Amino acid sequence: MIDSGFHDVASGNLAVVVTHLEMRAKPALREVPLPEGVTFRQVTPSLDWFRDIFRRVGTDWLWYGRLKLYDAALTALLQDPARDFYTLTRDGKDEALLELNFQKDGTCELAYFGLTSALIGTGLGRYLMNQAITLAWEKPITRLHLHTCTNDSPQALGFYVRSGFTPFCRQVEIDDDPRLTGLLPRSAAPQIPLIDA
Repeated sequence: MIDSGFHDVASGNLAVVVTHLEMRAKPALREVPLPEGVTFRQVTPSLDWFRDIFRRVGTDWLWYGRLKLYDAALTALLQDPARDFYTLTRDGKDEALLELNFQKDGTCELAYFGLTSALIGTGLGRYLMNQAITLAWEKPITRLHLHTCTNDSPQALGFYVRSGFTPFCRQVEIDDDPRLTGLLPRSAAPQIPLIDA
């Protein structure tokens, strides 16, 4: 039996509801062309490249997990042959992050997916998701999965469902607020209240 009452979240912490989603077969995709001046490409990420795009895509949504990693740990992750990284480039600048993690159990995690503010609202999110789904299912996988949370864009969960993913689990995650630990600026994600001691 779940205690349905309220639960305290300590000052300096952040609580989010995480929704896990999956698809068990490749759905039919509506073709979306790339606009002129935008390219999609695979990346062999350097530390500087990854940290830059991770911050530019994720700061508004309080992405911080990879910012906790020291150089050696992040380098090992970026060089993991089971992980593929992609971006969208406009006017010579990379403006998106797509990371696929092909796991030993025959599944693929869509580990990171997002656009910088320069591309949000352009329809390129649909193009990037089509690429993610196509690339994942080109491998012999049985399941593609991802998770999102209440810090993400309000449109994210609906977008993932419309893309063919089905929610199957929800969890609550509590962690130190990255704006208070120094991983992100205090001004990050002003739509998410900062509760300091």
